[in-house]
Amino acid sequence: MSPVDPAILSALGLPPNSTAKLVSYGGGGFSSTYKLVINNNNKNDTTQSYFVKTGSGPSAEVMFRGEHASLNAIHAAVPSFCPKSYAHGTFSSSPEKSFLVTDFLDLTSTGPAGSGQSLAQKLAKLHTTPAPIPPGHTKPMYGFPVTTCCGATEQDNSWTEPWADFYANRRLRSILREGVRKNGNDAKLAEAVEAVASKVVPRLLGDRHLKGVMPVVVHGDLWSGNHGRGRILSPDQEGENGGVEEVVYDPSCVYGHSEYELGIMKMFGGFGSGFWSEYGKLVKKSDPVDEYDDRVALYELYHHLNHFALFGGGYRGGAMSIMKKLIAKYGQS
Repeated sequence: MSPVDPAILSALGLPPNSTAKLVSYGGGGFSSTYKLVINNNNKNDTTQSYFVKTGSGPSAEVMFRGEHASLNAIHAAVPSFCPKSYAHGTFSSSPEKSFLVTDFLDLTSTGPAGSGQSLAQKLAKLHTTPAPIPPGHTKPMYGFPVTTCCGATEQDNSWTEPWADFYANRRLRSILREGVRKNGNDAKLAEAVEAVASKVVPRLLGDRHLKGVMPVVVHGDLWSGNHGRGRILSPDQEGENGGVEEVVYDPSCVYGHSEYELGIMKMFGGFGSGFWSEYGKLVKKSDPVDEYDDRVALYELYHHLNHFALFGGGYRGGAMSIMKKLIAKYGQS
């Protein structure tokens, strides 16, 4: 059990003398995780539960700010699909430490079903809800209001159009620079990434070619380990919480092309044929349909490059294999 920093209580609008405790709960690769239990002495001694992540250094502050905004972007579009985030900030006792406070998600619950919506239905709703118009613009844009982190990689989400420019510059060229920083210069890899960014991306994702695309909320890191079934214990519901739902977590959101989501889902698998069949009926493939598999491979490429930047090893080979096929097919003109 750990003491509750006053900054966490203040961020939740609670007085510093609140009866509260932090209990270690699970664990993450980049943060420490806890269950925060608050005793509502003025509410018949009921309790409220929250989920808290903590981390140290500037990277944790950036990561939690991005996750806070990402969770709430998903929650705004499909409320039962993820925990709501309530606050993020820095400890008053240790300014080098940061925190994130969200709904508590009970992934061990075996209670009755909630909305009854499947993963495919929820993801389809997310992928067909138009992005909001950002301040200073007159229409939805590609990007996100804050930097997000895919793993430990910080992602530049500056508002951009068209989508092809965003993907080439804010994802492919950006992650190549990060890979070079982590693993050293790699002339062959750099040459291949530049060929894809300058030739394949405009050919497959260019505005004059790719039809009917609009910015929607994309989770951004939706591998099977960031999906589950559980019960969201929301303090907003005063103890009357819903049933078991299909849920996602640890998002790294961007307002982008819905098919961008599918790259990492295909890369690691774990989503069965039933999911893909149902999702495909709810969200139609972008035109031209016959290039769908190549677009998904192009989106998968980013995650191979990101994993190479993060972990090195065999992910370089996966990236090169995808790029060689795409360049041979689309990069010769």
